[in-house]
Amino acid sequence: MFGIAYAMGQGGGAAGNGAAGFTGFIPLILMFVIFYFLLIRPQQKKTKEHREMIASLKKGDRIITSGGIYGRITGLDDSTLTVEIADKVRVKVARGNVGGKVQAASQEPAEKKT
Repeated sequence: MFGIAYAMGQGGGAAGNGAAGFTGFIPLILMFVIFYFLLIRPQQKKTKEHREMIASLKKGDRIITSGGIYGRITGLDDSTLTVEIADKVRVKVARGNVGGKVQAASQEPAEKKT
């Protein structure tokens, strides 16, 4: 008697096993979609913008390096930039280490009145 009940229970479980296998992957697929839109896609966009900014650099642009050094570009090479950080002080910087362009101030700072 137990053998018949056991055999019937096993057959019913095997029929629903294919659908249960697919539903187990749905949370993984949803997590990948969420990671793509929250992490992967914005990072790719930021990398593309940085690459375009580096390609558009020219002499005279004011930049900040990823190390926090401000300077003005005085020379360009394929892989490096010559940056003037003070009067007659020039350093070579790899193009990839440029953090961004610095917007030149349009107005001089107002002098203090005494």
